[in-house]
Amino acid sequence: MNAPEPAAVTRFKEAHSAVGGGGRVVILPDTVHTAVLAAEALGCEVGAIANSLLFDAEGAPVLILTSGAHRVDTAVTAGRIGAPALKRASPDFVRTHTGQVIGGVSPLGHPTPVSTWLDVALRQYDEIWAAAGHPAAVFSTTYDELLAMTGATEVEVD
Repeated sequence: MNAPEPAAVTRFKEAHSAVGGGGRVVILPDTVHTAVLAAEALGCEVGAIANSLLFDAEGAPVLILTSGAHRVDTAVTAGRIGAPALKRASPDFVRTHTGQVIGGVSPLGHPTPVSTWLDVALRQYDEIWAAAGHPAAVFSTTYDELLAMTGATEVEVD
């Protein structure tokens, strides 16, 4: 018997549907907790994984959707997006601003709008995968669809 769908995934699906999202939602094994492992499980390049990284910009949440092949240089990225500084967000900060837990932050469905930036490196992939509100859930999308659904601003991420 299958386990019930996590509530966070149900909330994600509602938000995804509300913005006209396509693609599919996949629940991965719990052991898939990095972009590399997710890419292996999905049969895609690690760069096609869109990591949703929430940062604390002096108390304001900033969501960077970056290619799994990139690490975010916070000083460089802060300068590119006009933020005074970006620091790693605490688990409580992440939950407060996204309603989700670290490792499962989706680009959609947050309690209030979050400033979102999309790594232009993701544009090279026909299909990209992003978290669907739970650490074991992902959804497929395209660069253009993700940009439209999130209202993100494009940025180059190193």
